[in-house]
Amino acid sequence: MSTMPAISNRVRFIAAFAAVYLIWGSTYLGIRYAIETLPPFLMAGARFLVAGVVMFLWAKFFGGEKERASLTPVHWKNAAIVGALLLLGGNGGVVWSEQRIASSIAALLIMTEPLWIVLLEWRRSGHRPPSGVAIGLSLGLIGTFVLIRPQSFLDGSAEHLDLLGVLVMTLSTFAWATGSLFASRAELPKSPVLTTAVQMLCGGVLLMAAGTLFGEWSQLNLAAVSLRSWLAWIYLTVFGSIIAFTAYNWILRNASPSLASTYAYVNPVIAVFLGWALGGELITSQTIFAALILVGAVVLITRASPSHAPKSIVADAPAKATSLAND
Repeated sequence: MSTMPAISNRVRFIAAFAAVYLIWGSTYLGIRYAIETLPPFLMAGARFLVAGVVMFLWAKFFGGEKERASLTPVHWKNAAIVGALLLLGGNGGVVWSEQRIASSIAALLIMTEPLWIVLLEWRRSGHRPPSGVAIGLSLGLIGTFVLIRPQSFLDGSAEHLDLLGVLVMTLSTFAWATGSLFASRAELPKSPVLTTAVQMLCGGVLLMAAGTLFGEWSQLNLAAVSLRSWLAWIYLTVFGSIIAFTAYNWILRNASPSLASTYAYVNPVIAVFLGWALGGELITSQTIFAALILVGAVVLITRASPSHAPKSIVADAPAKATSLAND
């Protein structure tokens, strides 16, 4: 009798990862298009504020009992912390960096996030990661090395790389990893929709504050915003925030942080492909080889140990979103 709920949860699990893998892989190019004529922090802040308001209103007026549950001060405090780490530090670092480095380079640097996850978990628990996970992470770093083509640094063809942009991008991956680990254990609303809404509201406010601090209001000219930037902003708001970020919150509730972080190996492959298909970038045999290495890394990490499988599937229990405080 438990077969159907288990199958249903597997479908949810696959759909959630598909959304995070595919949609977030396309958002790097979307961000580049959006900030062509929109200030980065204000663009990101408005994106998350609009998405947060829409989801909050939907949860309160059309959601079930969990969605209409009262928010406690602890919920808001933890949501603000997650919003600061994931959205201000993580996404904010990405949108700022893409002013100085290519979207494909930004996507490649995201691959360091699973390494941060494992190192932070190792420091917290004191237990070494399983050998399969360690091998998978090593493969991921090798794939990144191959994909970046380090010989370009030796022959001078990488002179355009901005070191500050690379540094900020790297720090953003650390912020995202820290926020993901915190969100997987913090006390937050039981509803993934409501959880996502309050995190985006808090993160959106912080991003707008950062934009104000950096003087971006003086750079904002709505009349000069291009159609491509508007379309990119709408795409980021609907697909990147409402759909994919909600899916990521569901994944954090139902899978281990290391498994959740595997999107960082798939997103760059999607980003490189879109760079070729839409941006005219060349895909070489070296790029294809690196992509195969990265896919292998994802497979190793996800299959390394039972603890990295979906929590609810391992338990073979009906699908349900449990409180993060009980995970």
